[in-house]
Amino acid sequence: MASILKVDELQGITAAGDITVTSEGGAATQSLQQGLAKAWIRFNGTGTISINDSFNVSGIVDNGTGTYTVTINNDMANDDYAYYGFSSRDSSTSQAGMFGSVSATDVTTGKFRVLELAGTTFFDVGVVMCAAHGDLA
Repeated sequence: MASILKVDELQGITAAGDITVTSEGGAATQSLQQGLAKAWIRFNGTGTISINDSFNVSGIVDNGTGTYTVTINNDMANDDYAYYGFSSRDSSTSQAGMFGSVSATDVTTGKFRVLELAGTTFFDVGVVMCAAHGDLA
């Protein structure tokens, strides 16, 4: 019979925020805290943009066709975190989206820029999904 463990908070023994998980084969370990997405969002990028669902995101700004700024609710520790995204093909366009950043200056501890483009042409897309990994402040 399987056991069920129900808790409201996990703490490491050595350090409260340090919990290590051993891999399925037992050969490798993963820091649970480091492996979690610290922020993510799924939003509609056409017409009046709207957030479908999110975690640790306080808002989004439409900067014009195919450009958006995602604001992180609880800031990252620095601007060296990894962020990425993907967009779904939209029935209103024949393009599938790609994700990028215009430059490193568009990333701060509290926000990052999302670009939807095909080649050099910006376009709005119906479903945009992004996440950020790194250390929270």
